[in-house]
Amino acid sequence: MDMSKWRGLGDTLRQAVARGVGRLPHSSPALNLRDLPGLAPGLAPGLADLVTHSLRRPEAPKDDLEAPGRFLDGDFANAAGSRAYKLFVPAGYEGGGALIVMLHGCTQSPEDFAAGTRMNAAAAARGCVVLYPAQAQSANAQKCWNWFRASDQEREAGEPSIIAGMTRQVIAQYRIDPARVFAAGLSAGGAEAAVLAATWPDVFAKIGVHSGLACGAAHDLPTAMAAMAKGRPGRPVTGRRVPVIVFQGDRDPTVHPDNADAVVTQWMPAAGLAQTVQEGSVPGGRAWTRTCYRDARGRVVLEKWLVHGAGHAWSGGSKSGTYADPAGPSATQEMLRFFINADPRQG
Repeated sequence: MDMSKWRGLGDTLRQAVARGVGRLPHSSPALNLRDLPGLAPGLAPGLADLVTHSLRRPEAPKDDLEAPGRFLDGDFANAAGSRAYKLFVPAGYEGGGALIVMLHGCTQSPEDFAAGTRMNAAAAARGCVVLYPAQAQSANAQKCWNWFRASDQEREAGEPSIIAGMTRQVIAQYRIDPARVFAAGLSAGGAEAAVLAATWPDVFAKIGVHSGLACGAAHDLPTAMAAMAKGRPGRPVTGRRVPVIVFQGDRDPTVHPDNADAVVTQWMPAAGLAQTVQEGSVPGGRAWTRTCYRDARGRVVLEKWLVHGAGHAWSGGSKSGTYADPAGPSATQEMLRFFINADPRQG
């Protein structure tokens, strides 16, 4: 193995820590930094612990979590492991609604992600339940979903098994409509949503990938870093092709924008789709380009939003949470529209 790149990584991390946590992108540790000292002599002893400590952020303010409903604590365990979660149940919910599974990015928590995306309030307006799985720090020092490990890209093993099992538990307990179960995530969470689509297409009807990567774009630490830096195609899809909506900033320094195209390509059906392109801008905010791919029946099965000038943050989010960009179009509203819109041809 060429160790020079690891020494270079050590230098990059030292510089990032010296500049302060505000300059260190959270998906850089989409790779467990505790794994690095044994691989990289260039890393000073204890550097991974220093970076991990620096990346910790206070819990998000509760103001943005006060949507009409209950925000409950829960946990789930199976043979693959256990994880805690938060569950938002809108006021007046009586069953039969949709479920949105929201997968946070590195260093985030369910509360932080809920505050930054404002998903609870948006879901409450549509009568949706929202599940926020929480990555355990014991599983990844930066609380990243381990999307890049081959052992966590299989159906009946690792984190996909845990998240899908948790989802099915909530479906049963809250009488969710099983045809309206969706997953979305940011960064490592976006990559994890892509993994869920590939491994559990019978559970997740559609997915949203924000600043994420295709399933199979990496299988270990070095390939993950390469994919994040330059973009990398995913593995071929077998079985049902899940409709996907993708959001990506074209100035993202953490996950290269080419990864958005890799996600679209991974889920592109063999048959040709009709493509339409729309451009617009948020008043006083960012410009965007939206590309829709429709099947022969006119249904939008793939949708990509490229947000111009945006970095590594949830588009249209709230600064009450971390990694949110209020200047962009609302990924929360557009994903909900894509997921549960009664007319799939709208757009």
